[in-house]
Amino acid sequence: MRILLNLIGLVAVALGVLGIFLPLLPTTPFLLLASACFMKSSPRLHQWMMNNRLFGEYLKNIQEKKGIPLRGKIVTLIVLWTSMGYSIYIVRPLVLKGLLITIGLCVSAWILHMKTLRRGPDQKM
Repeated sequence: MRILLNLIGLVAVALGVLGIFLPLLPTTPFLLLASACFMKSSPRLHQWMMNNRLFGEYLKNIQEKKGIPLRGKIVTLIVLWTSMGYSIYIVRPLVLKGLLITIGLCVSAWILHMKTLRRGPDQKM
């Protein structure tokens, strides 16, 4: 079971990192899945994720329910709707356009629903 959880975690990390560059691929759910898998199977890999300079602080803030920085929300929504807008423009079937709009609205609602992490005097943006 440990090997399976580690494998799922590694695949989830790879997909999460790809999601940073591919707007329609969600980063956060994959990183949270990887973190959960590593928590159960490999404390060393879990620590690596939580201390990673790219997404460690981000994961800690989400897992501790602190929130997402305002800048992160804005950038995420801009990238999301830019890519969604392009996708909606190029697809032909009306059903697919509706599905893309629904997905975009649901993801936007989830992002906006999360607490906004306020910057303290000792924190970087």
